[in-house]
Amino acid sequence: MQLEDGGSSKGVRPRVVIVGGGFGGISTARGLRSTPVDVLLIDRQNHHVFQPLLYQVATASLASADIAAPIRRILHKQTHTMVAMAEVTGIDLGGRRVLTWCSTRGELAVPYDYLVIATGVEQSYFGHDEFAAFAPGLKSAVDAEAVRSKILSAYERAEVEADPAQHRDLLTFVLVGAGPTGVELAGAIAEMAKVTVKSDFRRVDPRMTRILLLDAGPRILASFDESLAQKAHARLTRMGVEIQTKAMVEHIDEKGVVVGGQRIISQNVLWTAGVKASPAGSWLRADTDRSGRVHIGSDLTLPGRPEIFVIGDTATLEENGKPLPGVAQVAIQQGQYVARAIAAQVAGKKVPEAFHYSDRGNLAVIGRNFAVLESHRVKLSGFPAWAAWATIHLGFLPQHQSQGRVLITWASAYFTGERAARLILERRSGAPSASPANQP
Repeated sequence: MQLEDGGSSKGVRPRVVIVGGGFGGISTARGLRSTPVDVLLIDRQNHHVFQPLLYQVATASLASADIAAPIRRILHKQTHTMVAMAEVTGIDLGGRRVLTWCSTRGELAVPYDYLVIATGVEQSYFGHDEFAAFAPGLKSAVDAEAVRSKILSAYERAEVEADPAQHRDLLTFVLVGAGPTGVELAGAIAEMAKVTVKSDFRRVDPRMTRILLLDAGPRILASFDESLAQKAHARLTRMGVEIQTKAMVEHIDEKGVVVGGQRIISQNVLWTAGVKASPAGSWLRADTDRSGRVHIGSDLTLPGRPEIFVIGDTATLEENGKPLPGVAQVAIQQGQYVARAIAAQVAGKKVPEAFHYSDRGNLAVIGRNFAVLESHRVKLSGFPAWAAWATIHLGFLPQHQSQGRVLITWASAYFTGERAARLILERRSGAPSASPANQP
């Protein structure tokens, strides 16, 4: 199968081009493994990341390799599937071609018979992109390692600060956004400070770490039942996290955050708030919502374009009067549906009924032993929810060999509090050369 041939693929096996190697794209590709089509999956990264556990990489519980896997390895048994590491720059709708750029070939136009757009979301700063320089988000493995370095570097800076009065400000963490990511990250930082690194330093006490969790809404975990959100709130409070709701962030700079006219001094601001869709809507010249998600039909196709499917966080679709949530299960189930729909069309059979999402529930974990779980009428908190969370997340890791590593790591951390991935990985700049005066 060629990457590009300058024209349609008519006369040969139908070509399915999938843009995006996240949950939706991988689910679609796997679902087509027995279908007589040629599949090309395009992603700008060479790996798939299990995003729900990014916060554990950011807080040194896991390494990036524990929650990520090369896309080629995931799909290596599918001989009719090709993977291309390239950047999509647009869609030629009339010519049915995906426009791409890659470092080795430059611009390429890739023809398709079926196109699946599963490009996910990006961090949104709600019109204040200048905040990004001071408040990194958590959407990729690179982001997670950068956040981990930021967190661990805070303790290193405090350790060499001679003035104890400065330690409190240096160890103040501000998390903007109290959805599942913000809640889980706040709990993980609190546990790391009070358990993992509490005795690692000599001049600073990590237990004096201050963690503020801010949200513009009236409560944390807005997508959960209020009773579970209250239990999560109480758990975080017991762990020492300060929660401020109805807190609108007005400004972020190198000195900290301004909320309600008051400045919070912090060099450790983390953004766990909003997201926006990829540029797919503009590529397709499609109708989108305010976040850039493409409006699609109940068969997950772009209106007027039955050969184009848009799934996962790239799309918006209502069921029972509400948009489907931006969670992994939606993308996975939509990918499976698209694979069945394409297989049916190729075989000349009846296309499946309209897509229907089977809601498996919401989960959020807060430190060891505690999570909140909501699934239909079932509402759990504490250890039972935590055990369910661990089981479910282990099962969805991208590689089976990762499951064993993660299980051992979690078991060790559970009993000892140890986090083995406490590495600061960042490019150093501006450091003076060693001289006799500053040699150890």
